Amino acid sequence: MMKIGIHLDKNNLHHAYLIEGNKEEIIPEIFDFLNILQIKTTDNPDFNQINLDSFKINDARNLKSQSIEKAVSGGKKVFIISANNFLVEAQNTLLKMFEEPIENTIFFLIVPNTAIILPTLLSRFYLIRTKEGIDLREAEKFIKMSLNDRILFIKEFLTENDEENLQEDGVRSKSLKFLNVLETVLHQRLFTDRALDSQIESKALSETDYFYQILKVREYLSEPGSSTKSLMESIALSIPKL
Repeated sequence: MMKIGIHLDKNNLHHAYLIEGNKEEIIPEIFDFLNILQIKTTDNPDFNQINLDSFKINDARNLKSQSIEKAVSGGKKVFIISANNFLVEAQNTLLKMFEEPIENTIFFLIVPNTAIILPTLLSRFYLIRTKEGIDLREAEKFIKMSLNDRILFIKEFLTENDEENLQEDGVRSKSLKFLNVLETVLHQRLFTDRALDSQIESKALSETDYFYQILKVREYLSEPGSSTKSLMESIALSIPKL
């Protein structure tokens, strides 16, 4: 696990940090950094720590309301927000808030996987990743499999954890990471790897709607009640064998 301290510079503060990783390991490091900044994390009305399983639209509205209030101490306001899931409606609500820095306010948003964050919101943060993703070899094998083998792969992939577990090592988080790596491999195979047979390449390029399918599945995986199994099987069906 990479330490986040190398990204936190008291002389060059960013207004909003998005940190991917295990909150139990990340939060103590943030506390150490705040100590360097001489910001109290106890008995301080300007320090706010929010820990949620799912960050919803009402949470976004509350955060906006709190963020516009002036610091009681006259110093900096700090928000540490950790969430396993971040609903799309909540993210859209926060877009305007993060468009420009709020004076004397610092946000630390901690998520198990940045794939749950919309690109438009992601671009407004200083991004810190603390761990490596899924091995590319898994995705490379997947795109070469027959449909039956892909379905078997997904079945084994999902039964390693409880489907409703949204913790860091939960299957939804793992599925999102796999989609990220899969998309990377597909781009490489279609647009970079010149060894790809021209006939296969022509067919694949004519059916690139599966990139849109990956995008939609990412969104649906962030919604409560969605079926991870059905969504991942739709990926197996939509991607051509390359």
